[in-house]
Amino acid sequence: MREFVVSHSLNLIKQDNPEYSDEKMEVLRYGLEGLYILISKSIIIFSIAYFLGIFWELLIFMLIYNLIRTFSFGVHASSSTICLIASAFSFISMTYLCKNVAISQNIKVILGILGIICIFKYSPADTEKRPIINSKRRFIYKTLSVIIAITMVICSVVIDDTFISNSFVVALIIQSFMTSPLAYRLFNQKYDNYKKYLKK
Repeated sequence: MREFVVSHSLNLIKQDNPEYSDEKMEVLRYGLEGLYILISKSIIIFSIAYFLGIFWELLIFMLIYNLIRTFSFGVHASSSTICLIASAFSFISMTYLCKNVAISQNIKVILGILGIICIFKYSPADTEKRPIINSKRRFIYKTLSVIIAITMVICSVVIDDTFISNSFVVALIIQSFMTSPLAYRLFNQKYDNYKKYLKK
């Protein structure tokens, strides 16, 4: 199904833009495949959340999570199936945790500090398909990631709503892990992909 949708979309794009090179079409294919996986994965995960009665909580959690994910990036699973299983398990279980478990302020502060340190050390974490080669871009992404991480910890401490407060610090910890070398090893992915381009 994915190949049909992506190939059909590329054919339509090529018909309207015959001047596009093969290289540009490959870039578009990568983007369309990512968009297809994102949409199909979201439909499945949110459907599960709806039947579990945590649809809106999951939506809030994912919005908070993507605040830090947008600039710090991180590991991607080697296949869409693994991505779906890992995402569904982690997002739904963490949403339940944030909703039903009371995390003390001291624990939030400790976890938050650890998260900020990890984000500072490891972000932005790129992938083989999308290495972040430009040093200026890497600096900007790192700076924004650290600022967002600090803001998330502050929000976690000052916000009274238990679920939202928990979500900020838990989302930060998840993303800290996703940018770490350990996560790349677990998903059998190469780390610091930009470095091999710097040696040329």
